[in-house]
Amino acid sequence: MKMVVRTLIKPAEYHDSVSLMLAARELTNFEGVHDAAVVMATQANLSILAEAGLLSEEAETSSPDDLLIAVKCESDALAIAALAKAEALLKKKTGGGEGSEYTPKTMRSALAANPGVNLAVISVAGRFAADEAWEALHHGLHVLLFSDNVSLEDEIALKTYARQHGLLLMGPGAGTAILNHVALGFANVLPEGPVGIISAAGTGLQEVSCLLARQGVGITQGIGTGGRDLRKEVGGIMMLESVKALQQDPATRVLVLVSKPPDPAVANSILSQVVQSKKPSMICFLGGDDADRTKIPHITYAHTLQECALYAARAVKPELGEVKEYLAKDATQLAHQAGELRKQLSPKQRYLRGLFSGGTLCYEAQVIWKDMRINPVYSNAPLPGGLTLADSTRSQGHTAIDLGEEEFTVGRPHPMIDNDLRIRRLLQEASDPQTALILLDVVLGYGAHPDPAGELSRAVSAARELAHKEGRELAVAASVTGTEADPQCLSRSTSVLTQAGVMVCESNAQAARLAGMIIADRG
Repeated sequence: MKMVVRTLIKPAEYHDSVSLMLAARELTNFEGVHDAAVVMATQANLSILAEAGLLSEEAETSSPDDLLIAVKCESDALAIAALAKAEALLKKKTGGGEGSEYTPKTMRSALAANPGVNLAVISVAGRFAADEAWEALHHGLHVLLFSDNVSLEDEIALKTYARQHGLLLMGPGAGTAILNHVALGFANVLPEGPVGIISAAGTGLQEVSCLLARQGVGITQGIGTGGRDLRKEVGGIMMLESVKALQQDPATRVLVLVSKPPDPAVANSILSQVVQSKKPSMICFLGGDDADRTKIPHITYAHTLQECALYAARAVKPELGEVKEYLAKDATQLAHQAGELRKQLSPKQRYLRGLFSGGTLCYEAQVIWKDMRINPVYSNAPLPGGLTLADSTRSQGHTAIDLGEEEFTVGRPHPMIDNDLRIRRLLQEASDPQTALILLDVVLGYGAHPDPAGELSRAVSAARELAHKEGRELAVAASVTGTEADPQCLSRSTSVLTQAGVMVCESNAQAARLAGMIIADRG
């Protein structure tokens, strides 16, 4: 059947990314609509539309500030009707309606309505974020600055002021925090316990805290500092202040610090603070070189998020046994599993493709593959000195894609909320006869998609069927970051993925090692 693609360009029109996702989702449910997209016309989004067969000549003339509505329908009349419906949907979502819950429009009105609050969560366009953060700090509020695109100068000034006034300024780009057992942003339902986590990486905080929960260990606080906090210019202001606070907190008996490799001077400054307390402290600077650091009895350096959680859990529960023994047994089991899977792949299937929603999980996988001498690995978010993809919408050899990078989230919801982009990419990778294995991370919890396993499992089934029709097997592995108490439920999500043929691993590190073992000798 011949399809008609029509496009509507709305110059300089802005809607929040969740409204765009909901409009696109409702649009695809209309009779006669085979595919649809409602996105900002960034270059990355245009490339994705082209891959989906939704890019018209008219759409190619749009600019990044334009809103783009594209539909693929059975007839021109249906396409025109669908575009009109999309406009109506967006107007409806903007307008609210009678009986809508009162939503304050300003910081001042929010404080007037809720005078007892002591924290502000700020998620606005980056160019407005610093002003909102200043207003919150000036009102004496702690701040979780979810927004990014805040200048380094603003971040330094905001954090300096916060430190001087005894306040937290978490961010910019801080997606996760758990304060006094209240989850903020993307966060999981966790048990209370004695471990305090400070992390410059949102999914790093989620992964470690969820792995702790599976071993029956809970947390006191989970503080997200923002990804730039440990850069030389910022000096680790919030991590230092957070370490001091948790060292003084009697409920916190074990400290966990998580980050990508910090500036060396900042790392030394943080370590100087950590040694001021005798509390057991686990430090995971992913990809960092800790070999030359002074050995201090109560400080443990972990190479992966999994190791970090294992060591922290055993600091609370020594009866869990030795970490090295656990990892050695795990490696033996993975090697056997990988050997069986390799037999199902053809010699032409040589490459792994990692499609991540969590930036830290993408980074951790690359660190592990580097250690396993899986190279070269291309990425849109490579390790220092690594190879950058020429085009993030197309894989090249071994590829690790962070779909949460800004190039994919301008005018689109984050991939933890909306699986559409990852599903399209999954089918794209499945159609490549050189793809041996696709690796996914599935993140549960508040803020995330209500059923990521359900949507992704259907896409995995379609991808494997596509490969089977071409006479190939397709291996798909995944980790699930979550807990039993999460709204999506860890065991239910794992079961759904397993039924779709996904090899579900206990952690992202374990999934990355399994993927590496499967393709290690296929170079």
